[in-house]
Amino acid sequence: MNIIRTSLFTLPLFLWACGTALSSCGGSQKSTSGTTATEQTAEQTPVSITFMADSAYAFCQAQCDFGPRTMNSDAHERCGQWIVQKFQSYGLTVTEQRATLKGFDGTPLLANNIIASYRPELSERIMLCAHWDSRPWADNDPDEANRRKPVMAANDGASGVAVMLEVARLLSENTHGTDSAASYPVSVGVDFICFDAEDWGDDGHSDSWALGAQHWAANPHKAGYRARYGILLDMVGGQQARFYREGYSMQYAPQLVSRVWQAAQTAGFSSYFPQQDGGYITDDHGPVNEVAQIPCIDIIPYYPDCEESSFGPTWHTLSDDMQHIDRNTLRAVGQTLLQVIVNEKAQ
Repeated sequence: MNIIRTSLFTLPLFLWACGTALSSCGGSQKSTSGTTATEQTAEQTPVSITFMADSAYAFCQAQCDFGPRTMNSDAHERCGQWIVQKFQSYGLTVTEQRATLKGFDGTPLLANNIIASYRPELSERIMLCAHWDSRPWADNDPDEANRRKPVMAANDGASGVAVMLEVARLLSENTHGTDSAASYPVSVGVDFICFDAEDWGDDGHSDSWALGAQHWAANPHKAGYRARYGILLDMVGGQQARFYREGYSMQYAPQLVSRVWQAAQTAGFSSYFPQQDGGYITDDHGPVNEVAQIPCIDIIPYYPDCEESSFGPTWHTLSDDMQHIDRNTLRAVGQTLLQVIVNEKAQ
């Protein structure tokens, strides 16, 4: 995950995205949160599906068992195929978007954006996303001798994918009946997008981060692809994590931020989602908002009192390992997501 920086994109698209965010939940007789009174009442009742933190933790561990998933490595390729197979095992339709992207140092990066679609036949869709590659250099490690070593990326990579896999598993598990008479836990389609090549970046090259998301935003996996909104998960398993309201998320999709933070309160995890503003982060949601023009927010931790980094003490260090993953953080984020998407209604 890269550090706080200014936006890479343009004001006109920003204004467009803000306007889109205001209407992204659709419908008439809206409340200030962007939902109808009936929908708002439903959202204030905890959903019956329970996010299983142990399962998400195991998915995180499984990714780390491949080793650091750095670009062009064997571990990266093998883990990518494991992610594909896991989503397929839950009945999702998977598209692999392979491309050779150019790193800031000229390195050709063999990237693979993995898109897993739940109920792909539906035109009304939402998207969850996270990056799955590992930082190739522990450039923030306190030991200078470690700063050219790859990061395991248990939190900064594996945790977001782990939460998405568990949500996908639960949606599949709670789908009952036959195709002609099925009972679904959600009434819209859900796309889980695993962006690649997010963390091969350099602060001296402002456009070198989020390369996979940049590619997907300009070349979506499906022609004319649209989603009501997107929710990006980045570093959602760290110890003592708190998810402040990220700056660009507040600019592009303030009503969605409000809805997600309200969902956290309903689910019983308001302490993880304080009603406070954090920094402006250049992340995968940038091109989703500004190029794909889909309102997208970033659930990302902010540690205002951490000396090592505002992203927490393990960010871009060799300590970003399973010993520093907290099941309670995974549960807080996962249950909040379920609270949001189960209450998403078809229009």
